[in-house]
Amino acid sequence: MTFAEIKQIAVDHGVRVVGVKKVDIVRSIQQKEGNTPCFASGKVSECGQSHCLWVAACD
Repeated sequence: MTFAEIKQIAVDHGVRVVGVKKVDIVRSIQQKEGNTPCFASGKVSECGQSHCLWVAACD
């Protein structure tokens, strides 16, 4: 997914994107979607959120 696509998803969820890092944008989107904001935290094996939009891109 491109950064432009991520920003559009963020805008659709009402998440601020100007001057915000990608990781923080994705974590804000995760919160809005009712998920734990754990993107790129190294806890992919612990999160158990297989329904999360970001699980494939998570570290």
